[in-house]
Amino acid sequence: MSSVTGIPAGVIAIDGKTVRRSGQKGRGAAPIHMVSAFAARQRLVLGQVKVAEKSNEIIAIPKLLNMLAIEGAIVTIDAMGKAGQRFRQAQPDGMARRGCQRDIAQKILDKKADYVLALKGNQGSLREHVEVLAAEQNARGFADTKISRDTTVDGDHGRIETRTTTVIHDVEWLQERHNWPGLNAVVMVESSREVSGKTEQETRFYITSLVMVAALLGPVVRSHWAIENSLHWVMDMIFRDDECRVRTDHAPANFTTIKHMAHNLLRQASTKDSLRLRRKVAAWDDEFLASLIAA
Repeated sequence: MSSVTGIPAGVIAIDGKTVRRSGQKGRGAAPIHMVSAFAARQRLVLGQVKVAEKSNEIIAIPKLLNMLAIEGAIVTIDAMGKAGQRFRQAQPDGMARRGCQRDIAQKILDKKADYVLALKGNQGSLREHVEVLAAEQNARGFADTKISRDTTVDGDHGRIETRTTTVIHDVEWLQERHNWPGLNAVVMVESSREVSGKTEQETRFYITSLVMVAALLGPVVRSHWAIENSLHWVMDMIFRDDECRVRTDHAPANFTTIKHMAHNLLRQASTKDSLRLRRKVAAWDDEFLASLIAA
C-alpha cells in the first residue's frame, strides 16, 4: 500500500472490528478482533493487526502504528479500549489504560504526525477535568479563555443534524495536571439530530495536538467516521464479513487481510461502478481481474 499511496495525507482513522463468526464456542475461542488503519481521503486500508487474546485495542494500536509511514498525517482514534473486557493486566485497570494511551499519543508524535483522540469514560480524571473546564467556561460565555467555534447544519433523508464545534486553545492548566504528550487543544462537539420530529442531543470531547481553528478541526473529527461507513460497512454488506465461517488457527486474521487487499484494489479501479458490481465483474471477467491486480 505504501507503493500505491505514498505517505497518506489527511486523516488516518484507527478503529477495531470483531469478525463475529470466527469464534469457536466448543473450544472456548472468542471471535477475533482486528484493528485497522484507514486513510479517510483515499479510502484505503493501510494496515491491520489482530488484537491478542486477553488484551485490547490500546495494546494493538502501537503495533499497528509501527507498520505505518504517517508523517504529516492526522491520526484519529475514537474509542481506545473498546475491547477492554478482554484486558487483564497486573496493574490497576485505569492506570494501565491511561499509560498505554499516553504511549500511543507519544508514538504518533514521534512519527511526526498529529492526533485527535476521543475522550471516553475510561480516561478517568482527564475526561472529568475537561468536562468541568467546558461547563465552567460555557457558563461564562468563554470569557476567560481563547476559543474558536464553528456551526454546520446537514440535512439528508429526513434527518437534520446541527453540529457546533468549540475548540478551547488555552490548556496550560490541564497540561500541568495531566502532562499529556503534545496536547494543544480540547475539542467539544455538540450535535443535535432531528429525525421524525424527535430530537437527540449529544456532546463529545476530544484532545488534540493540532493547532487549528474549529472550522478546520470539525471536518477532521467527522472524517474519522469514514472507517465505519467506507470500510466496516463495506466489509459487512459487500464482503459479508459477519457471515464468514473461516475459524481455524490464523485463517480468520489472514482472510481479513486478504479481503482488505481486495477492497483496496477494487477502490482503485478506473470505473464508476459500485464496489459490489466491481467485485462481481472481477469474478466473471478475467481481463478486468487482471487489470485490478496489475494496477
